[in-house]
Amino acid sequence: MTFTARQLNRATLDRQMLLRREPVDLLTAVDRVVAIQAQEPASPYIALWNRIEGFDPAGLDEAFTSGVVRKASLMRITLHAVTAEDHSVFHHAMLPALRASRLYDKRFKTMNVTIEQTDALLEHLLEFAATPRQKAEIEELLHSHVGDVGDPGVWWALRTYGGLVHAPTGGPWSFGLRPSYLAVTAEPRERMAAVAEMLRRYLTGFGPATVLDMNQFSMLPRTTIREALALLDLVRDGDYYDVPGRTGSDEDVLAPPRLMAMWDSTLLAYADRSRIIPEEYRKLVIRNNGDTLPTVLVDGYVAGVWRPTVDGGVEVTAFRALGEEDWAGLAEEVAALRKFLGDREPLVYKRYARWWNGLPAHAVRIL
Repeated sequence: MTFTARQLNRATLDRQMLLRREPVDLLTAVDRVVAIQAQEPASPYIALWNRIEGFDPAGLDEAFTSGVVRKASLMRITLHAVTAEDHSVFHHAMLPALRASRLYDKRFKTMNVTIEQTDALLEHLLEFAATPRQKAEIEELLHSHVGDVGDPGVWWALRTYGGLVHAPTGGPWSFGLRPSYLAVTAEPRERMAAVAEMLRRYLTGFGPATVLDMNQFSMLPRTTIREALALLDLVRDGDYYDVPGRTGSDEDVLAPPRLMAMWDSTLLAYADRSRIIPEEYRKLVIRNNGDTLPTVLVDGYVAGVWRPTVDGGVEVTAFRALGEEDWAGLAEEVAALRKFLGDREPLVYKRYARWWNGLPAHAVRIL
């Protein structure tokens, strides 16, 4: 069998709960989505609003507070919201990459501290962060041990690979502008087994997928990925791997319109972004610095972007012609989104407004 582009699109939408909002509990949804990009605090909430029938954001507040869902630096050295079980696995799988991203960076090498000294500090840090600690407190602790180590500092390295998670600080989306960090205990895991489990989990949420897709998702070397895949019981169709027992996706199934969060995982989890983003729009929604705009899905593909307006509406910029039925569906989504944001942050993502200047708009409507 050879997958068509549309079959791959529908497979992703199905596994990512984007063909319909589903009546599942929050932890089930987070488990199914696998890894929710969380650089912007609102994004995990909007991602789950798109996927869960009757989503109550207070449930995610509580999940972050209790620790059953964790926010931490993981794949692609970026922040993700994952279940506590997945965090333990993913951290061990990503640890060499997390370490290398900092300890072999030229900025670290200019500091007056060695890798061995930095690793030795981790024990002190984890003990200190048994309760939530802010950056200033942690830097004071580290300074007391090694003195001035410059900017960005040892903390810049340790917060990435040390196994810390972000602790909720309040605000509309649990995490404010001044993050706190908390040490969590994690049982040791054999690294390659952890990589294999991470890839298996990836395939449950994003398969079928290629080695290049898994490389894009994780930024792990392809040789490491292939070695880990050999440990798994998978099905293979040409270059595509998948977990056993997953049925094919009907390319004729209808996909409802969606207003996606910034950095939604579906846009970033593949080397071939055309699975969701038409190639001509890729550079419009994924900017050179990595910012990934809040997008509009029509028939399962990116067709434009959205942002709130100061008068309580939502501005939708369409990159191509949309039918009136498409606009009507988007208007229904906008009405629900406005209500959802109104209780928390009506002008969500407002600091990214600069990206709208110069976008090639086929049509712009305030809904």
